[in-house]
Amino acid sequence: MNEGTASRERAEVQRVEQEAMRYDSAPARRQMIMEALRESGFVSVTDLTRRLGVSDMTIRRDLRKLEQQGEVRVVHGGVSALHGPLHNPAFVSRANMDASAKRAIAETARTLVAPTDTIAIDAGTTAYALAQALPEDFRGTVVSHSIPVIQLLLNRGIGRVVGLGGELLVESQAFAGQMTVEAASGLRVRTLFLGAAAVDRRGVYVATDTERPTKLALMDIADEVVLLADHAKFATSAPVLLCSHERVDTLVTDAPPPPAIAQHLGKTGTAVVIAQAAGRKKA
Repeated sequence: MNEGTASRERAEVQRVEQEAMRYDSAPARRQMIMEALRESGFVSVTDLTRRLGVSDMTIRRDLRKLEQQGEVRVVHGGVSALHGPLHNPAFVSRANMDASAKRAIAETARTLVAPTDTIAIDAGTTAYALAQALPEDFRGTVVSHSIPVIQLLLNRGIGRVVGLGGELLVESQAFAGQMTVEAASGLRVRTLFLGAAAVDRRGVYVATDTERPTKLALMDIADEVVLLADHAKFATSAPVLLCSHERVDTLVTDAPPPPAIAQHLGKTGTAVVIAQAAGRKKA
């Protein structure tokens, strides 16, 4: 090693040490973590230990504290902002409703995803929670018409993303329409993770007829359809019937469905997986 190289390495070590000294207190470290999340939506533990010059254990303590304060969401390999790069107030408001149930559903649903799978993720806040829950080592392909999902995966840099374009629906933050349907028709995925506005004994409902063709197109290209629906969807109503329960292979929810719905799910052979949300007692 020549003197010039050694000098540069010493300077770099000194720079890293000086930078780390800025974050020798927990509040300073946590502020920096939040700033990093505002920029990208996700930061890995490895990156934080390098940037802050502290141990892996220290970073994990900081992340647990931030999660307890409701500031972040700790995921496999790192930490993500609660709602990533979302800017639409209506979408954020829906994401905040029954947030713990949606996180529990997402954590359970991600166990159905293999590291190299090809999956489709629907629009909606529960489906978005699944995108947040995908592990850092996911190297498969995600097909989606959801802008928040696409932007989140872009920032995280995991897997391959195929975005379906079309007409922008501002409230749902997704593309829809004939162009979206045509784009989906040429693809194939192993699993579609489907969102819904309501679920009753007759089937699955959506809020508007505009989004129905896109969801049906995604269902048509999927080997398996997994419905992600929290307990509130069993007690609400929506105007447009998307499909009957025969089209759904698995329902992932956070509470047992009401008896009338459970009976129909049993008749159609739809598997029901119950995720345990934090703070919710088991039935």
